[in-house]
Amino acid sequence: MAFTLPESKLALDIDFDPDHLRQRFEADKQARLRTDQLAQFQGLEDVLEVDDHDPFSEPITREPVTEELDTLVLGGGFGGLTAGAYLTQNGVENFRIVEYGGDFGGTWYWNRYPGVQCDIESHIYMPLLEETGYVPSQRYADGSEIFEHAQRIGRHYDLYGKTYFQTRATHARWDEQSQRWEVTTDRGDRFLARVLMRSNGALTKPQLPKVPGIGDFDGKIFHTSRWDYDYTGGSAAGDLENLRDKRVAVVGTGATGVQVVPYLGRDAKELVVVQRTPSVVQPRNNRKTDPQWAESLRPGWQYERHDNFNGIISGHEVDGNLVDDGWTHLFPQLTGQPLVDTPVGELPEADQALVAELADMKLLMGAHQRVDSIVTDPATADKLKPWFGYMCKRPCFNDEYLQTFNRPNVTLAASPTGIDGITSTGIVVAGTHYEVDCIVFATGFETGSGPAGIYGYDVIGRGGHSMQEYFSEGARTFHGFFTHGFPNFVELGMSQTAYYVNFVYMLDRKARHAARLVRHMLDNDLATFEPTAEAEADWVAEVRRSNEPREAYWGACTPGYYNGQGEVSKAVFRDVYNSSEIDFWNMIEEWWNSGRFEGLAFEPSRTAVAHS
Repeated sequence: MAFTLPESKLALDIDFDPDHLRQRFEADKQARLRTDQLAQFQGLEDVLEVDDHDPFSEPITREPVTEELDTLVLGGGFGGLTAGAYLTQNGVENFRIVEYGGDFGGTWYWNRYPGVQCDIESHIYMPLLEETGYVPSQRYADGSEIFEHAQRIGRHYDLYGKTYFQTRATHARWDEQSQRWEVTTDRGDRFLARVLMRSNGALTKPQLPKVPGIGDFDGKIFHTSRWDYDYTGGSAAGDLENLRDKRVAVVGTGATGVQVVPYLGRDAKELVVVQRTPSVVQPRNNRKTDPQWAESLRPGWQYERHDNFNGIISGHEVDGNLVDDGWTHLFPQLTGQPLVDTPVGELPEADQALVAELADMKLLMGAHQRVDSIVTDPATADKLKPWFGYMCKRPCFNDEYLQTFNRPNVTLAASPTGIDGITSTGIVVAGTHYEVDCIVFATGFETGSGPAGIYGYDVIGRGGHSMQEYFSEGARTFHGFFTHGFPNFVELGMSQTAYYVNFVYMLDRKARHAARLVRHMLDNDLATFEPTAEAEADWVAEVRRSNEPREAYWGACTPGYYNGQGEVSKAVFRDVYNSSEIDFWNMIEEWWNSGRFEGLAFEPSRTAVAHS
């Protein structure tokens, strides 16, 4: 249909009705909205009927320790690993890592379900490849290869001897007298650390929907992050031979569900896929790494690849497309530039916003066409089509998911409100009872309960102030690292730094910056660093301003973790700086290289003061 932009009067040729789509989006949103929003979920550890134990490591027995440290790092995923690596590179040796799992890897330690892979090209996702001398075996690495790389980093930087596994922080308090962080653990440990780095990320606490009757089920229930291969047989590569006489229900069709469904569909006698909200599913096109290409790589190749990828998704002009994947093709299309001949940036602001909306809709219609081209049953195909903005949920990439619904043993049970209940013999969805032997929850991780709820402990700063309370209206940081009133505390996770899709790149850059600050502190005999209240307030305001355009977008979205299940003030990305990653990290480099450390206040050690 012909469409004319209201201000510039430019004509566009589109094959859908924007008003009709807006109405469908709103109807879908209203059908899925729940009054309990984030409260509809509960932590896996809070559900006694579902096993939360670590199935991958034998329990570790050790005595409690008391240690004085330069730095304590909470978390042994890629954030903690890169922190340990960069601390080591900077000559900081007196540090420890505390990790809840039985080994390094974070999400890649826990997520070992069949089909688990990264959705970012592994050559830019897996950190410290050049430093460890490794090139991933395929474009999108399997979870086992990513987990092995986490172990490789741990060995390369001798981090195993500095890490306490199967240990969870329970309390963190700043002691003004000693100018140290006092951190206790569930093992009875007591650490006194000059610097506390937190990297036990937000996506680590498994969650389940609050479903009536979950304790009545007589069969097997587990969460994908606690996959029970003793029950299913097989491995992350598949061949789940013990399910061939089992009826299985999998709950959830986000990134995890999309990956695990093909394996369950292939091996289970019957599979019921419980879908509340469909996902956009585009081709993955995975392939093995070309050995000749790997041999041709020159020093600096990974960071060159990072810059090229980040430049494209941040809207910069770059030479070529080194990664050439779904993300680098998606982000330029989201601007709407392919729809108009005039540079989008030269259009009136209202037209720019409208062109971006139309581009988003066009992408969604393409996803619908892919569903129709693959799924043979029209009724099933219709249920698999998302009716919301393309970026309301993280797009998925998979070459087998949609095809699985053509199997005669696979049934799609779709309901906008999710599960009605669980009985002793099955699961009820949209009023229909499905008899099953096993229920697998692919329902993700907590994202919106605030720091104490997500991390399992509060951080108490100067004057007994609670970070949970201080962050009650959202994170308050300087550059996403430091918080006023919490000296020598560094947030390494997702908080008010620029980030679009490659989470590990952000972790790597944050760890690098934090480690060199610790080195600077030690070299200059400094006792504390802390942002000024003014610098923090200015940065928070800048982050809030950056997100104003996309808060309106999230407000129109169907409920999901991106928009706090409809409560936009709890949106997981609300406290992410919505700006070019290239520009953000260039700003951080300029800030560091100036040597003025504007906005960050240092206090000399008492020893230095005494000698002055």
